[in-house]
Amino acid sequence: MAQDLVGFSSDYQFWMQKLSLWDQASTLETQQDTCLHLPRFQEFLRQLYEVLKEMDSNTIIERFPTIGQLLAKTCWNPFILAFDESQKILMWCLCCLINKEPQNSEESKLNSWTRGLLSHILSGFRFDTKEVGLFTQGLGYVPADYCPGLLKNMVLSLVSELRENHLNGFNTQRRMVPEKIRFLSRVCIPLVTLPDIEPLVEALLTCHGHEPQEVLWPEFFDAVNEAFLLKKISLPTSAVVCLWLRHLPSLEKATLHLFEKLISSERNFLRRIECFLKDSLLPEAACHPAIFRIVDEMFRYALLETDGAPEVLVAVQGFTRCFVEALEKKNKQLKFTFKTYFPYASPSLVTVLLQRPEDIPQELWHQPLKHISEMLREIVEDQTHGSYGGPFECWFLFIHFGGWADIAAEQLVMSEAEPSEALLWLLAFSCSPHDGSPQRAQTMVEVKAVLSRLKKLLRSPILSAKDLQAAAAESQDRDPRPPLCQQLIRRLLLNFLLWAPGGHVNAREVIALMAPSDEIAHDMTGFLDQTLYRWDHLRMEAPRSRKLARELLAELRMVGTAMQGPGSPRPRDVMRRPFLRGMSAENEP
Repeated sequence: MAQDLVGFSSDYQFWMQKLSLWDQASTLETQQDTCLHLPRFQEFLRQLYEVLKEMDSNTIIERFPTIGQLLAKTCWNPFILAFDESQKILMWCLCCLINKEPQNSEESKLNSWTRGLLSHILSGFRFDTKEVGLFTQGLGYVPADYCPGLLKNMVLSLVSELRENHLNGFNTQRRMVPEKIRFLSRVCIPLVTLPDIEPLVEALLTCHGHEPQEVLWPEFFDAVNEAFLLKKISLPTSAVVCLWLRHLPSLEKATLHLFEKLISSERNFLRRIECFLKDSLLPEAACHPAIFRIVDEMFRYALLETDGAPEVLVAVQGFTRCFVEALEKKNKQLKFTFKTYFPYASPSLVTVLLQRPEDIPQELWHQPLKHISEMLREIVEDQTHGSYGGPFECWFLFIHFGGWADIAAEQLVMSEAEPSEALLWLLAFSCSPHDGSPQRAQTMVEVKAVLSRLKKLLRSPILSAKDLQAAAAESQDRDPRPPLCQQLIRRLLLNFLLWAPGGHVNAREVIALMAPSDEIAHDMTGFLDQTLYRWDHLRMEAPRSRKLARELLAELRMVGTAMQGPGSPRPRDVMRRPFLRGMSAENEP
């Protein structure tokens, strides 16, 4: 071994001298000498890598003090970089100089310098020099096309090698060794935003080895995820799914990034929220149950932390809608059962909730609503169904498909028959899941009384704003309504205004009386936006109601914009709600 090192040291000195001569490659003779020695120099680089990979960076610098000069001169020689696998081997050698955990400024400086050379190799060649122009013309290339062509070929070669590695499986003789894959991922860290490197990044992400531990560098995952979130790199969904499955911190960061975008935008613009959701690729990636479960758990935690903030509720429902659309598009025959996505929920309840209202005739909507209400009520009020969780777990499942509650409210307002107890219970539960049976029964009584008074007004020849306000008013001989019950009745009154034949006449006056505060006006804006969004998806034919909803929504938004001043609350401020504080600790995760 000692004799081998002595021989290698002699070769090392020989090539240092050669590189110094080639550094002045301005004559045809120098170029010819360079090309003549390229195969031997590549073999030297391969030997150099075999020596360097056995040492840490400090030992390398101590053993080869001029290694930086040798590698730097090599990096700046276009003839060497253009030859066979020299460029790839050179990158491996440079990777050996990087200290994973630098202890001082010198080691950090060396890391930075090395990464600079790696970046230069793939993105910063100087192919406008005279001597390289002669060389590339001899090869039949235009100088400006040479660098991209070289880079493309090298990337394609590596991608092909990685794919063969993936296909060969346990054929160890033909597999790329894990160390080499790890080095490749480290080399790519400063280069992930280069468009020409994207195929290599994708190949690394989708190349699954058979090692018990992850072979790719964590920093590689971080760099790719950051570039993807900032739209600096474009990756297919399959590669993004691999990224998030192989590196859960990246999935968590992507979900938090989506939360920030959703909360910082107006919750009362559901079309915009839907664009954010689809653009994030999270709903599509969530077709893999492991990703869905993690993202869904983060939504669950966000609801608990914000006391059921409307922004989070809207985000959960929007995410679920986009997820179900992606699932139906991707799996005509479902690869996973829905129980895989909702393991702690009643399978029959999930099946009913997943029904698309637009696929059911409108006159039959009461059937699934009644079924949903009965199943939820049985689980919530019957203690023998403990395996499906308590009230919060049932409510959390139900709000994923919150459109059913909105349809129930419309059905109660539009129906001429006596209000259905099943629909009354469903509305009472959806607005305040922590209530016990007596409190929920009281809410049902309040809602039923308001509905009865509203239906009487339908038979009145004149529909005045004061009559409508009186119909929704609280009874003097009862306790004040809880805030969430007030919100529910306010939304029933809005539904009445949209659907009643004479509702459009006094709609603006009624809304002015109903919205004494910015918070209530903001809530009504959200309701109208959600209603129009839902009608679009349901393809509902209601020209008169749709026109009124659009006009009221536009006016409320205009008023809201005018009222925002220097001291006004920001739209992104989360509206705190008290209803989750009443949940028992045993129902929390």
